[in-house]
Amino acid sequence: MTPDRDSAWVGSMPEVYDRLLGTAVFRPFAVDLARRAAPIHPGAVLELAAGTGVVTRELVAALPDAAVTATDLNRAMVAWGARAVPQARWATADAQRLPFADGRFDLVASQFGVMFFPDRPAAFTEARRVLAPGGRLLFSTWDAVERHGFAHALMAGLRHAFPTDPPLFVMKVPHGYHDVDRIVADVRAGGFADVEVHTVTLTGHARSAADIAVGFCTGSPLRAGIEARGDLRTATALVEEVVTAELGTGPVTAEMTAYVVEAAG
Repeated sequence: MTPDRDSAWVGSMPEVYDRLLGTAVFRPFAVDLARRAAPIHPGAVLELAAGTGVVTRELVAALPDAAVTATDLNRAMVAWGARAVPQARWATADAQRLPFADGRFDLVASQFGVMFFPDRPAAFTEARRVLAPGGRLLFSTWDAVERHGFAHALMAGLRHAFPTDPPLFVMKVPHGYHDVDRIVADVRAGGFADVEVHTVTLTGHARSAADIAVGFCTGSPLRAGIEARGDLRTATALVEEVVTAELGTGPVTAEMTAYVVEAAG
């Protein structure tokens, strides 16, 4: 990640992100990723871009005999994750320059983190380097924003709040790495010969549409784009109106589609 994107995770953002988006948006895919990791029976696991530990928690539960090392570039995320999932070892690390010896891990995993890497082939090369012979890479990346019910409603809200210049972070970064041919080419450029891509659609459950709007607007790097254009509180309220109109009142659900990639050298 770039330093300015790293610095975007400040203050209360990890807490808001984890509380409002962790369960609703990320946990369904975390459970799925951990389920896929279990049959590999890894002794040592490295997680990249671990964030607040949503996947880490599922990995340590699914792999009770594995030593899990969770990393993120952002120190605030690492501090939060270390408190949330103390069963894992936590470290600050750049996925493109991993501070680990060759062949140390049996599995390298990442959920919705590879989209943030400026040089993905370089990150995949590093993942290949730290994997032991026979080790595997397992990661997920979102499909286009139109195939994510929460994010699609959010974008409608952002266009309402900023009709002439909506912030496009969600569309361009989290949902900007969904060309399967490009993904496979990047993974192979990192030294992996055997690459499989699975399309996975799961349902997210949120306590309210407001949680989705507030979570993204104030607890993700989208916040910087909003603050550069206007008042955060006012814009969030406008986004919340539209997201509620799109998703409904009370507890809400949405289908979310992602790609899960499994690769071996």
